[in-house]
Amino acid sequence: MKILGIDTTTKVLSIGAYDGVKIYEYNMDLGIKQATLLAPIIKRILDALKWKIGDVDYFACGLGPGSFTGIRVGLATIKGFAWALNLPIAGVETLDLLASNAKEETGIVIPIVDAKRNMVYACIYEISVSGLKKKSPYLLVTMDDLIKKIKFAKYKAKLIFLGDAIPLYKEKIIRELGEVSILDKDCWYPKGHNIIEQALIKIKNKKISNTFNIEPIYLYPKDCQIRKH
Repeated sequence: MKILGIDTTTKVLSIGAYDGVKIYEYNMDLGIKQATLLAPIIKRILDALKWKIGDVDYFACGLGPGSFTGIRVGLATIKGFAWALNLPIAGVETLDLLASNAKEETGIVIPIVDAKRNMVYACIYEISVSGLKKKSPYLLVTMDDLIKKIKFAKYKAKLIFLGDAIPLYKEKIIRELGEVSILDKDCWYPKGHNIIEQALIKIKNKKISNTFNIEPIYLYPKDCQIRKH
């Protein structure tokens, strides 16, 4: 079984590939260049693996929440491949990918992604030897509201934060919540191997989609509507 997965929901392009035995990954900060560089980078990776696109059995794609443009670029690319080859897609949630970067930790994991407009995308997870367990829905909130939610829950375990909103809110988090663990910058973005690991779980549990029913996760619904004039 071969899987090709991508996440373009942040400024870091993350690509994972699985050949049935090993997981390979590519992670690079491309900023706004993802749209123009995604296709040639995928080709280069396939060439390095000595794969043709027709060798792939499953595609995987980050669904967001995250950059509106980034989500569309990644999903459109994967949907194009899947439609042409009539193959299934494993949609993976971006905040789940981020939380997976803390899998060596134990406690309450809270990825926070800068959503602009003084908001963050966030989700609260409990992580243990048995894996990740969601303790909240995917959120679009102010940092103040997220902190209130965390305080109200009165978690006993260690609080672990990661994500690209850390530089904006690190001081507030420490001031309001006291002793917390803030993971290094290397953990702030999705990684290719996490895409594959999450996709394998989806495939095993038969939670897969196709070109026509896969849906992105947009938490700014009004911004995603097409206005008629």
